[in-house]
Amino acid sequence: MSLPENMTVVEISEFGGPEVLKSATRPVPKPATGQVLIRVTAAGVNRPDAIQRAGNYPPPDGQSDLPGLEVSGKIVTLGDGVTGISVGDTVCALTPGGGYAEYCIAPASHCLPIPDGFTITEAAGIPETIFTVWHNVFQRAYLRKGERFLVHGGSSGIGTTAIQLAKAFGAEVFTTAGSREKCNACEALGADHAINYKEDDWFEVIREKTEKQGVDVILDMVGGSYIQKNIDSLNWDGRLSIIAFLAGAKAELMLARFMVKRQMITASTLRAQSDKSKAAIAEELLEKVWPLFSDGKIKPVIDSVFPLSDAASAHERMEASSHIGKIILQIGSD
Repeated sequence: MSLPENMTVVEISEFGGPEVLKSATRPVPKPATGQVLIRVTAAGVNRPDAIQRAGNYPPPDGQSDLPGLEVSGKIVTLGDGVTGISVGDTVCALTPGGGYAEYCIAPASHCLPIPDGFTITEAAGIPETIFTVWHNVFQRAYLRKGERFLVHGGSSGIGTTAIQLAKAFGAEVFTTAGSREKCNACEALGADHAINYKEDDWFEVIREKTEKQGVDVILDMVGGSYIQKNIDSLNWDGRLSIIAFLAGAKAELMLARFMVKRQMITASTLRAQSDKSKAAIAEELLEKVWPLFSDGKIKPVIDSVFPLSDAASAHERMEASSHIGKIILQIGSD
């Protein structure tokens, strides 16, 4: 297959608001050992893209400076040593960056097949959230069947994924969201209790619903003042998993009760983890989660689709927090 020398991308022209996302032309990258080159159909828009755009989340050394941590499309070139995947395969992939482009590099071990029954465009909204939720809720906080689970921001891409996965694996699911419309959407996805945090004190609602026992696992992306309330909302042996700190990176904790109740805090980011670590997550996803797509138990929730040239509007919608589910950039055709 003959490939062009150059491609259209959207790059961060300078650090700032959505308006700094500009179309540009760059050379088509070449895959290194263990990598593949994907002709991109669509790319997911994620909160880390906006944080990088603002200058607060630099890409790892040696990786593309273009935003975009997940793509879907067709493999067009294999790097040396790649096995188990072929040119022409359609995949969705976790990337270390570079997704806002017509062509994108990804480690072969981070590519997964398009789930049965979904379009290539829809599949662009799967990798970043599914890797994040599986790793932080099931691998690190080891959520188990019959436990109570709380995810903040239930209508976000992370939230809609976490609700469905936790429910599919037998948890009682609590979530918070900022409107009745968003709460209704969360309940439609399987949340047992959706709390409008603008109208009700989610901490008190959880105390009431659990007869003051609390929940067993919390997935938090808020940070700041939520940290102590999260800990106070945990059951004995409860686990708090932190993946972001939108309300602030600092918190003051009361450790005595935390210690007495044998609680745990875990925190991680996905992008900085090794290729080997992310490959291990991909293997578990293929075995334990991909069948749930085919069975109709989970699905990507797509809020809206924007053309690549209008990436700035996609970022504006995400940062307005008016979306429910994932925002997608359409780059090629299905």
